[in-house]
Amino acid sequence: MFSVTVTSPSTPWRNWGRTESVVPRAVATPADTAEVASIIGGAIERGLTVKPVGAGHSFTGIAVAPGVQLNMSKMRGLVHADTATGRVTLRAGTHLHEIPALLAPYGLAMANLGDVDRQTIAGATSTGTHGTGAGFGGIATQIRGVTLVDGTGTEVRVTDDEPELLAAAALGLGALGVLTEITLQCVPTFRIRADEGTGHVDEVLDSFLDNVAAHDHYEFYWFPHTTATMTKTNTRLPADAQIEGPSRLRRFLDDEVLSNRVLGVVCALDARIPALTPTMNTVVGNALSPRTFVADSHDVFISARRVHFREMEYSIPLEEVPDAVREVRSMIDRRGYRVSFPIEVRAAAADSLMLSTATGRASGYVAVHRYVGDAPDGYFDDVEHIMMGHGGRPHWGKLHTRGSDYLRAQYPRFDEFVSIRDKFDPQRVFANRYLERVLGA
Repeated sequence: MFSVTVTSPSTPWRNWGRTESVVPRAVATPADTAEVASIIGGAIERGLTVKPVGAGHSFTGIAVAPGVQLNMSKMRGLVHADTATGRVTLRAGTHLHEIPALLAPYGLAMANLGDVDRQTIAGATSTGTHGTGAGFGGIATQIRGVTLVDGTGTEVRVTDDEPELLAAAALGLGALGVLTEITLQCVPTFRIRADEGTGHVDEVLDSFLDNVAAHDHYEFYWFPHTTATMTKTNTRLPADAQIEGPSRLRRFLDDEVLSNRVLGVVCALDARIPALTPTMNTVVGNALSPRTFVADSHDVFISARRVHFREMEYSIPLEEVPDAVREVRSMIDRRGYRVSFPIEVRAAAADSLMLSTATGRASGYVAVHRYVGDAPDGYFDDVEHIMMGHGGRPHWGKLHTRGSDYLRAQYPRFDEFVSIRDKFDPQRVFANRYLERVLGA
């Protein structure tokens, strides 16, 4: 029996990208690790599966909970901060956008972030969320310990004293248990000089590897059907660096107008009249202008994303990124697709986490998007085929069609992870259709 109050929803839960929905058998909102264990124990008695859900920012079905859905909204906030070591323990339901204020009194910051901060720390790390920068791994590489409740209802603490086990638990897809606390290795607060520019796509591709190597953080966006790109070069500065350039409010307004409102209007119009897409992309590309500013790190890393879209992102060997993007560019022209969203290209350092998309190799990331209102077509399938030709590893939280046979060939420690899963969740309490597809039954 459950010792925690549960509800029986009548309306579907759906994710942010509108790609997945489900009506769970029950929804529970635990307040601590003991209540999570109680819920899992009750689910086992009833033969139900359990899945926690954070912000719903995964486009895949990784968080879909047909059995018991755990709402982690009560499990947020700071547990402990050690200024001497820089290690900080957070409750697993803490949203990324809440973390800067929690760390500020201790003079600490996260070493790197992605470009969205709506996710929970558990959801972001469990799906392999990453930012950009040749010297920086994904967010999960900042983890030094986790507390979870496994598939027997037992609380387990995994630390860096057990590096092999942590290499699985730090990025575990939700397959090993329900994370309740996460310990991060943070860094002293810092600021960033952001240099945003424009460039011709051929020149940007030719110089991509050099720019990745030369700068702390480098990425670019290419607008399909045009030669226009927007480049972002971020340089890390001390915490006392002078804040310069447009104010945070002015940047917010600029980004809201161009990156959200204008983009939303363009995408909605393109969805209705696809023939307008090349012209509209040219207009948006020509509207871009360079700017430079200095701000706190999280204010530079994060961008607002208010236009709903679907996304696919693949990791490939870093040195193969320019050729892969050229192949995508050629494919779009050849197949006649009309793509309103820019393609995002980033980089990350190699790491040793078992299921990290950057495990064992310096990696480049190619992300493609479709507006939520676009009619279905073969665009994602054709991009995926190109990425597979480069040994691509799909982002666990973004759309893809790959299964366990393909993924086993791409991840050298895949079977090691599956073996650990067998020990942590022998009855597959945390399984769902997505995990069955990517990990096997």
